Amino acid sequence: MTSSTSASKYDEMFNPDGTVRPAYADFRDWYDTQDPAWLKRQDAEAERFFRRVGITFNVYGDDDGEERLIPFDMIPRIITAREWRKLTRGIEQRVRALNAFLQDLYHRQEIIRSGRLPIHYLRDNDAFLSQMIGFTPPGGVYTHIVGIDLVRTGPDEFVVLEDNARTPSGVSYMLENRETMMQMFPELFTKIPVRPVSDYPRRLARSLRACAPTCAAARPVVAVLTPGIYNSAYFEHAFLADEMGAELIEGSDLRVMDGRVQMRTTTGYTPVDVIYRRVDDDFLDPLTFNPESALGIPGIMDVYRSGGVTIANAPGTGIADDKAIYTFMPEIVEFYTGEKPILKNVETWRCIEEDSLKYVLDNLSDLVVKEVHGSGGYGMLIGPAASKKELNEFEAKLRAKPENYIAQPTLSLSTVPIFTSKGLAPRHVDLRPFVLVSPDGIDITPGGLTRVALKKGSLVVNSSQGGGTKDSWVLDE
Repeated sequence: MTSSTSASKYDEMFNPDGTVRPAYADFRDWYDTQDPAWLKRQDAEAERFFRRVGITFNVYGDDDGEERLIPFDMIPRIITAREWRKLTRGIEQRVRALNAFLQDLYHRQEIIRSGRLPIHYLRDNDAFLSQMIGFTPPGGVYTHIVGIDLVRTGPDEFVVLEDNARTPSGVSYMLENRETMMQMFPELFTKIPVRPVSDYPRRLARSLRACAPTCAAARPVVAVLTPGIYNSAYFEHAFLADEMGAELIEGSDLRVMDGRVQMRTTTGYTPVDVIYRRVDDDFLDPLTFNPESALGIPGIMDVYRSGGVTIANAPGTGIADDKAIYTFMPEIVEFYTGEKPILKNVETWRCIEEDSLKYVLDNLSDLVVKEVHGSGGYGMLIGPAASKKELNEFEAKLRAKPENYIAQPTLSLSTVPIFTSKGLAPRHVDLRPFVLVSPDGIDITPGGLTRVALKKGSLVVNSSQGGGTKDSWVLDE
């Protein structure tokens, strides 16, 4: 997640003359009446709360191997009801298009026949699973849980930075951020009409059950499949299972019996109807994918393809996360919905194309370059912040394998103040709304996860790269 190296042109709380924007007026009135020393104590208390609850994450490759605390900032990010209505229309349109796109890719491939998407973006992509060709998941849903990363560049300008259709993470932090704010500042939520998010786990469970296969029990059994305690998002896996009242399971807890995936319990094995998996495709089934995988369930793909279990999100959805596919999203939205995209993409150059590669190489110091399959802020170049050595190294990578990269301009992203010992200070933010998809419809939680670059001038908001989080408020009418 990147932003401009210079000061943002748009601050969400303050007008250029220092006056407060209407969305933040009630919050600012409250903030100005609080004792600064008390606010500092509350800021420290929030950190103690996160540590006590265990809101942490692991960073792969960390030398000390210790869990890190998710930094939390107590100044909320506030979105008006009018802004949210426009965002939800755009998000729903995009998610409908993503699901239709995946259905098409694994069946008739009309978008490729039409010439809108060159075949090599599929043929040369490991995220496209041939095992899914010709198969439709229960209910026709591929993307049960989606995270759409948005950035703001002006008063009415939200653009999509990337789509997360495989296993989007961070919803537990959204929920814990709200819980923390309500515990620390309960009076704020009586003063300001903020739409609730605490019912997300109930809505998630309901949405997943609606996607159960036809052989499911009257009340479908839902389980969360985790790689285990050493996974970077294990806190979230355990949190969601607990909040949903679902079982938290590992591959070793499951086996294929009598044509069903069954879960070990204290009274024997019982069928599982819906598996919310947080295990990557390659590790799901050692008989179908990576034979060395100890995380998956041998034979689960056979049960899945025979209609005996629902896997959320569907295997093969990772093709929609691909940053090269992202560059075609305006065409994808129009192809499957017949509508112009409500939410725009960031301008993007595909380095596989000769003219684009030349432009990127000529302007490398001004651009952000990302790996097509990269995530978490890794494997990217932020041109304006890079040294000459880093620029030269990345130029060599681009020339060697241009198909592995896309490039984007450094955006002048919006800022929201954070709380510091010296007062409020602006920092760049993004927003990841969470979307639930089932045969019953599309359900978008009001708000989402706001990630914030806590360091002044920082260009990356990912927690693995030093970013933090904020509570996201959507105001009621």
